[in-house]
Amino acid sequence: MLAVVHWRTERSHLSELPGHVANVLARGGVGFAGLDGLAVSIGPGSFTGLRIAVAFAKGLAFAAGLPVAAVSTLGALAQVAEAPPSARVCAALDARKREIYAAFFEPRADGSLQRLTPDAVWQPPALAAACPPAVVVVGDAADVYPEAFPGAVVRPFATHHPRGDVVAALGACRLAAGEAVALAALEPAYVRAPDAKLPDNPLR
Repeated sequence: MLAVVHWRTERSHLSELPGHVANVLARGGVGFAGLDGLAVSIGPGSFTGLRIAVAFAKGLAFAAGLPVAAVSTLGALAQVAEAPPSARVCAALDARKREIYAAFFEPRADGSLQRLTPDAVWQPPALAAACPPAVVVVGDAADVYPEAFPGAVVRPFATHHPRGDVVAALGACRLAAGEAVALAALEPAYVRAPDAKLPDNPLR
Protein backbone atom coordinates (compact mmCIF):
# COMPACT_ATOMS: atom_id res chain seq x y z
CA MET A 1 0.00 0.00 0.00
CA LEU A 2 1.68 3.19 -1.17
CA ALA A 3 -0.63 5.80 0.35
CA VAL A 4 -3.95 6.09 2.17
CA VAL A 5 -6.11 9.15 2.79
CA HIS A 6 -9.06 8.99 5.20
CA TRP A 7 -11.66 11.69 5.55
CA ARG A 8 -15.28 11.95 6.55
CA THR A 9 -17.86 14.30 5.16
CA GLU A 10 -21.63 14.55 5.12
CA ARG A 11 -22.61 16.57 2.04
CA SER A 12 -19.45 17.61 0.17
CA HIS A 13 -18.48 14.39 -1.62
CA LEU A 14 -18.68 15.86 -5.10
CA SER A 15 -16.48 18.88 -4.35
CA GLU A 16 -13.97 17.09 -2.10
CA LEU A 17 -13.45 13.72 -3.82
CA PRO A 18 -11.27 14.87 -6.78
CA GLY A 19 -8.88 16.68 -4.46
CA HIS A 20 -8.50 13.66 -2.19
CA VAL A 21 -7.83 11.37 -5.15
CA ALA A 22 -5.14 13.77 -6.40
CA ASN A 23 -3.71 13.91 -2.87
CA VAL A 24 -3.41 10.14 -2.47
CA LEU A 25 -1.77 9.81 -5.89
CA ALA A 26 0.73 12.51 -4.98
CA ARG A 27 1.50 10.87 -1.66
CA GLY A 28 2.04 7.55 -3.40
CA GLY A 29 4.22 9.11 -6.07
CA VAL A 30 1.99 7.71 -8.80
CA GLY A 31 0.28 9.46 -11.70
CA PHE A 32 -2.68 8.20 -13.68
CA ALA A 33 -0.28 6.77 -16.25
CA GLY A 34 1.15 4.52 -13.55
CA LEU A 35 -2.17 2.96 -12.57
CA ASP A 36 -3.19 -0.55 -13.62
CA GLY A 37 -6.82 -0.24 -12.56
CA LEU A 38 -9.38 1.27 -10.22
CA ALA A 39 -11.58 -0.12 -7.46
CA VAL A 40 -14.79 1.47 -6.24
CA SER A 41 -17.14 0.59 -3.41
CA ILE A 42 -20.59 0.24 -4.99
CA GLY A 43 -22.76 -0.08 -1.88
CA PRO A 44 -25.10 -0.55 -0.26
CA GLY A 45 -25.05 2.86 1.39
CA SER A 46 -26.08 6.44 0.85
CA PHE A 47 -27.76 6.65 -2.57
CA THR A 48 -26.25 10.06 -3.35
CA GLY A 49 -22.80 9.10 -2.13
CA LEU A 50 -22.84 5.92 -4.20
CA ARG A 51 -23.90 7.74 -7.35
CA ILE A 52 -21.10 10.27 -6.93
CA ALA A 53 -18.46 7.62 -6.26
CA VAL A 54 -19.46 5.34 -9.13
CA ALA A 55 -19.84 8.20 -11.62
CA PHE A 56 -16.45 9.59 -10.63
CA ALA A 57 -14.78 6.18 -10.97
CA LYS A 58 -16.37 5.63 -14.37
CA GLY A 59 -15.17 9.03 -15.56
CA LEU A 60 -11.60 8.36 -14.43
CA ALA A 61 -11.60 4.89 -15.94
CA PHE A 62 -12.94 6.13 -19.27
CA ALA A 63 -10.44 9.01 -19.48
CA ALA A 64 -7.44 6.88 -18.51
CA GLY A 65 -8.50 3.64 -20.22
CA LEU A 66 -8.38 1.68 -16.96
CA PRO A 67 -10.30 -1.43 -15.87
CA VAL A 68 -12.55 -1.09 -12.81
CA ALA A 69 -13.35 -3.54 -10.03
CA ALA A 70 -16.65 -3.24 -8.16
CA VAL A 71 -16.44 -3.99 -4.42
CA SER A 72 -19.33 -4.52 -2.02
CA THR A 73 -19.29 -2.01 0.83
CA LEU A 74 -20.44 -4.73 3.25
CA GLY A 75 -17.72 -7.04 1.95
CA ALA A 76 -15.08 -4.39 2.58
CA LEU A 77 -16.56 -3.67 6.00
CA ALA A 78 -16.43 -7.33 7.00
CA GLN A 79 -12.70 -7.39 6.26
CA VAL A 80 -11.98 -5.05 9.19
CA ALA A 81 -14.00 -7.07 11.75
CA GLU A 82 -10.93 -8.79 13.25
CA ALA A 83 -12.93 -11.96 13.84
CA PRO A 84 -11.33 -15.32 14.72
CA PRO A 85 -11.76 -18.26 12.31
CA SER A 86 -14.43 -19.88 14.48
CA ALA A 87 -16.69 -16.80 14.50
CA ARG A 88 -19.38 -15.48 12.20
CA VAL A 89 -19.25 -11.90 10.97
CA CYS A 90 -22.25 -9.68 10.32
CA ALA A 91 -21.43 -6.51 8.40
CA ALA A 92 -24.34 -4.16 9.07
CA LEU A 93 -25.03 -0.55 8.13
CA ASP A 94 -27.92 1.72 9.06
CA ALA A 95 -30.24 1.89 6.04
CA ARG A 96 -32.54 4.40 7.77
CA LYS A 97 -36.32 3.90 7.95
CA ARG A 98 -35.87 1.20 10.61
CA GLU A 99 -33.96 -1.00 8.18
CA ILE A 100 -30.44 -2.43 8.09
CA TYR A 101 -28.15 -3.35 5.21
CA ALA A 102 -26.44 -6.58 6.26
CA ALA A 103 -24.57 -9.67 5.07
CA PHE A 104 -22.97 -12.61 6.87
CA PHE A 105 -19.42 -13.89 6.40
CA GLU A 106 -17.18 -16.64 7.79
CA PRO A 107 -13.44 -16.03 8.35
CA ARG A 108 -11.06 -18.53 6.80
CA ALA A 109 -7.77 -19.65 8.31
CA ASP A 110 -5.81 -17.65 5.70
CA GLY A 111 -7.48 -14.39 6.79
CA SER A 112 -9.89 -14.16 3.88
CA LEU A 113 -13.66 -14.24 4.24
CA GLN A 114 -16.24 -16.58 2.78
CA ARG A 115 -19.53 -14.85 2.01
CA LEU A 116 -22.51 -16.70 3.48
CA THR A 117 -25.39 -14.44 2.38
CA PRO A 118 -25.91 -11.77 -0.28
CA ASP A 119 -26.18 -8.11 0.64
CA ALA A 120 -29.77 -7.54 1.76
CA VAL A 121 -32.00 -5.13 3.65
CA TRP A 122 -33.33 -6.44 6.96
CA GLN A 123 -35.85 -5.43 9.59
CA PRO A 124 -34.18 -5.40 13.05
CA PRO A 125 -36.30 -8.28 14.49
CA ALA A 126 -35.56 -10.51 11.50
CA LEU A 127 -31.85 -9.80 11.72
CA ALA A 128 -31.85 -10.52 15.46
CA ALA A 129 -33.38 -13.92 14.73
CA ALA A 130 -30.77 -14.66 12.04
CA CYS A 131 -27.68 -13.70 14.08
CA PRO A 132 -25.91 -16.70 15.63
CA PRO A 133 -24.63 -16.50 19.22
CA ALA A 134 -21.51 -14.35 19.72
CA VAL A 135 -21.63 -13.08 16.14
CA VAL A 136 -19.03 -10.37 15.47
CA VAL A 137 -20.86 -7.26 14.27
CA VAL A 138 -19.11 -4.51 12.38
CA GLY A 139 -20.82 -1.35 11.13
CA ASP A 140 -22.87 1.54 12.49
CA ALA A 141 -26.15 -0.43 12.63
CA ALA A 142 -25.22 -1.86 16.03
CA ASP A 143 -25.22 1.66 17.47
CA VAL A 144 -28.59 2.55 15.97
CA TYR A 145 -30.38 -0.79 16.44
CA PRO A 146 -28.76 -2.61 19.41
CA GLU A 147 -31.85 -4.80 19.71
CA ALA A 148 -30.94 -6.42 16.37
CA PHE A 149 -27.73 -7.90 17.77
CA PRO A 150 -28.41 -9.62 21.12
CA GLY A 151 -25.29 -11.24 22.56
CA ALA A 152 -23.11 -9.95 19.72
CA VAL A 153 -19.47 -8.90 19.91
CA VAL A 154 -19.68 -5.36 18.53
CA ARG A 155 -16.69 -3.66 16.91
CA PRO A 156 -16.83 0.15 17.39
CA PHE A 157 -17.67 1.89 14.14
CA ALA A 158 -15.25 4.70 14.99
CA THR A 159 -12.33 2.28 14.60
CA HIS A 160 -13.86 -0.43 12.37
CA HIS A 161 -15.38 1.17 9.29
CA PRO A 162 -15.15 0.75 5.50
CA ARG A 163 -11.68 1.83 4.35
CA GLY A 164 -10.31 2.76 0.97
CA ASP A 165 -7.20 0.62 1.37
CA VAL A 166 -9.40 -2.44 1.96
CA VAL A 167 -11.49 -1.63 -1.12
CA ALA A 168 -8.26 -1.22 -3.11
CA ALA A 169 -6.90 -4.58 -1.95
CA LEU A 170 -10.14 -6.41 -2.71
CA GLY A 171 -10.36 -4.65 -6.07
CA ALA A 172 -6.80 -5.63 -6.96
CA CYS A 173 -7.67 -9.29 -6.31
CA ARG A 174 -10.73 -8.99 -8.54
CA LEU A 175 -8.75 -7.41 -11.35
CA ALA A 176 -6.04 -10.07 -11.07
CA ALA A 177 -8.77 -12.70 -11.39
CA GLY A 178 -10.08 -11.04 -14.56
CA GLU A 179 -13.23 -9.74 -12.86
CA ALA A 180 -13.21 -6.17 -14.17
CA VAL A 181 -16.66 -4.66 -14.74
CA ALA A 182 -17.60 -3.13 -18.09
CA LEU A 183 -18.15 0.60 -17.61
CA ALA A 184 -21.62 0.43 -19.14
CA ALA A 185 -22.59 -2.19 -16.54
CA LEU A 186 -21.00 -0.48 -13.53
CA GLU A 187 -23.81 0.74 -11.28
CA PRO A 188 -24.40 1.33 -7.57
CA ALA A 189 -25.78 -1.63 -5.62
CA TYR A 190 -28.65 0.06 -3.79
CA VAL A 191 -30.08 -3.27 -2.52
CA ARG A 192 -33.47 -1.61 -2.07
CA ALA A 193 -35.43 0.56 -4.49
CA PRO A 194 -34.48 4.27 -4.42
CA ASP A 195 -36.95 6.71 -2.92
CA ALA A 196 -36.81 9.10 -5.88
CA LYS A 197 -38.31 7.62 -9.04
CA LEU A 198 -39.33 8.92 -12.44
CA PRO A 199 -43.06 8.85 -13.17
CA ASP A 200 -44.31 5.93 -15.23
CA ASN A 201 -45.12 8.31 -18.10
CA PRO A 202 -42.86 11.40 -17.87
CA LEU A 203 -44.63 13.03 -20.83
CA ARG A 204 -48.05 12.91 -19.24
